[in-house]
Amino acid sequence: MKEFIESDLKDLYRPNSNSSKTENGQVTIIGGSSLFHGAPIAALKVASRVVDMVFFSSPEPAVGEVASQLKSQLTSFIWVPWNEAEEYIKKSNAILIGPGFLRYHKEAGSGMPLQGKRDAGNNCDSACRLTKQITESLFEKFPDKQWVIDAGSLQTMNVNSIPKEAILTPNKKEFRMLFGEYGEDEGIEGKVQEMAKKYNCIIVYKTPETIVCSPDECVLVKGGNAGLTKGNTGDVVAGLTAALAAQNEPFFAACAASWIVKKAADELYEKVGFAYNSEDLILEIPEVLGKYFS
Repeated sequence: MKEFIESDLKDLYRPNSNSSKTENGQVTIIGGSSLFHGAPIAALKVASRVVDMVFFSSPEPAVGEVASQLKSQLTSFIWVPWNEAEEYIKKSNAILIGPGFLRYHKEAGSGMPLQGKRDAGNNCDSACRLTKQITESLFEKFPDKQWVIDAGSLQTMNVNSIPKEAILTPNKKEFRMLFGEYGEDEGIEGKVQEMAKKYNCIIVYKTPETIVCSPDECVLVKGGNAGLTKGNTGDVVAGLTAALAAQNEPFFAACAASWIVKKAADELYEKVGFAYNSEDLILEIPEVLGKYFS
């Protein structure tokens, strides 16, 4: 399997010095809940460092209140009322959905959700059903948009609703929950590519060595350290993926985002060891990107 390396970043989209506002990408981020309001905030903070505009919307009123309070401190995104979200989806180049969405809580005795029984409601409560309904209805309304699917949406959606060329960012557990793969890690590359082919999508399988597969190829992304197991670091990956997918080919965007996050994590490790969090990671990413955008 080919490994993504630093020199591959030469192909990253670079804004033209004569470009005007909105020409360098717009992203909408949909997610959040009263429990997980920090997840979309992490995603939009990193996305706002790459594209011209980032819009954030959530069906959860409490998240709207949080976003409103943040507006005085963070001016790099626009909070959109939920009833206007679709208008911003229409004009966005990429849409990230799922970070911070509530997901179902009932699990099988083995510790793994009962695959295939979510629709029957056997292990899907009202919060889960709402996340599923919002996710799948937006896919149906906007099937041709560049979707990046993460977290709560991955954990509740029906696998057959995946839009064409969507980028999915599952960890090991989420991959098994969505695709019903309960085998060992041995041979996982083949399983990831099989699912990418079957559902015509791009899968970012997040492990210590990330595997990114399209229907046609797989790439290995090395690097990173145990600091990336901390809360909201996955949302940083998703946010950067959406931002890069706004102006880059989706498979390349997915590979590049994973590499950049791992590189930023490794540079932080050299400075502070594992004593960093998602906020530190967000601040380090521009240092990595700056080498290729300058």
